[in-house]
Amino acid sequence: MSDDAAPPLDLAGCLERVRQRDQSAARELVDHLYPLVIRIVRSHLPRRVSEEDLTQEVFMKMFTRLAQYQGAVPFPHWVSRIAVTTCIDHLRAQKRRPEFRWADLSENEANVLDAVMTNENEVPANDAMAAHELVHKLLGQLKPDDQLVIRLLDLEQKSIAEIAGLTGWNQSLIKVRAFRARRKLQKLFQELQKQERS
Repeated sequence: MSDDAAPPLDLAGCLERVRQRDQSAARELVDHLYPLVIRIVRSHLPRRVSEEDLTQEVFMKMFTRLAQYQGAVPFPHWVSRIAVTTCIDHLRAQKRRPEFRWADLSENEANVLDAVMTNENEVPANDAMAAHELVHKLLGQLKPDDQLVIRLLDLEQKSIAEIAGLTGWNQSLIKVRAFRARRKLQKLFQELQKQERS
């Protein structure tokens, strides 16, 4: 580690200075939490919403609710929950996209889906981006809460307990929601298969 490395942030001291309206402490706090917040926002970014706008909204909520923070959970965990809830709120506010059809797929996405349906073991490396986009298009057809549980559980590989901590949902609800969301995804995928065959 170099001699120029900044000392770790004294979070408790910083929060106390922020409560006393110290602007430099507020900037330090934002700088410290920015990587955490931007990672959450990017993972759950609703369509047509700027990641910077959403990140700023999370920080505004954090500052306006700071008096509510009692220290029962670590502060970054508390901010993570605000970030996830803000993303969910934006997802809920969006109108659902129209029905997803085979014709909506790009040529690369259609090739990837065709490879999956014909049980080819490997998707060519140049189609990895198409596969990524296809997954996100299918996820976009789900309700916001269903999208979130699939992203956290299957794409980000978070545990049920971690998801409960981030969302405030109980573990049984998460399991049921994940089961139903996976069934909906399977049904969407089967509908695309039928369209391709016809």
